[in-house]
Amino acid sequence: MTGAGSSFGALPQVAPWGLAASASLALVAWAGSVLRRDASLVDRFWSALIGAAALAYALLLPATGARAGWMGALLLVWALRLAVYISWRNWGHGEDRRYRAIRARNQPNFALKSLYLVFALQALIAWVVATPFLAGFAVDAPLGAVDALGAALAVFGIGFEAVADAQMARFKADPANRGRVMDRGLWRLSRHPNYFGEACTWWGLWLLACGAGGWWTVVSPLAMTVLLLKVSGVVLLEKDIGERRPDYRDYVARTNAFIPWRPGKG
Repeated sequence: MTGAGSSFGALPQVAPWGLAASASLALVAWAGSVLRRDASLVDRFWSALIGAAALAYALLLPATGARAGWMGALLLVWALRLAVYISWRNWGHGEDRRYRAIRARNQPNFALKSLYLVFALQALIAWVVATPFLAGFAVDAPLGAVDALGAALAVFGIGFEAVADAQMARFKADPANRGRVMDRGLWRLSRHPNYFGEACTWWGLWLLACGAGGWWTVVSPLAMTVLLLKVSGVVLLEKDIGERRPDYRDYVARTNAFIPWRPGKG
C-alpha cells in the first residue's frame, strides 16, 4: 500500500492529540456535571468524546480522499443521532440510577472523584474506540470491496440502532406500558437490539480502516463489543431488572441478549 508506512510513522506523535481532545471535552463535561450534580451528563457527551479524537486526527493527518470522507460522514451521523437521542431521553429525569449508585459508593468528595472515576475513564475509552480514524485519516488508499462491506455494515448498524431506540421511545411514551416489558419489533428478536446496531457500526468502521492498512485498530470494535456485552451494557442493565420486573425473566428465557434471532418458547 503506497505511502502507508510513511503515514503510519507519524501516528505515535498524532495519537496523543486525540487523547488530549477527548480529555479536554471530558473536563468541560465534568465541570457541567458538578454544577448540575448529575454525573450521567457524561452519557450525553459520549459520542462527542469519540468525535473530538477523530476531529483531531482529521486536522493533523493528510488523508482527504473517499475513505476519510466516508468515515467522517458515518461518524458524524452516528454521533449526532446518539447525542440528540440520549439528551432527549434523559431531559428532566435527573441523574441516572447507575450513576447515583456510583455516587453513593464513592463518598465523600464524589464531585472530585467523578473526574477520574467517570469522565477521565470515558475519555480514555473514547480515545481507544476512535483508533480506526487514526488509520483511516492517515492514508489515501483506493476503496475496495472490504470498504464497501464496512460502509454497508456501518450504515446498517446506525439504522438498526436508530430504529430500536425509536421503538423503545414510542413504547415508553405510552402510559399503558408502564411496568411492562418491551418485546415488540426489534426487541422481540433481541433484548438489546440497540447495542447490536452499535457493535455493527464500529465493526463496519474498522473494516473501512482495514482498507488503509489499519487492521491493528481492531482494538476499537473489540473494546466496544466487550463494553456493550460485559461492562456498561447488557450485564449492568440486567443486573437487577428481574427483581424489579418479574416478567423480564420470561423475556430473558425466550429472547437472545444480543444477536437478533427468532424468539424461543420461553
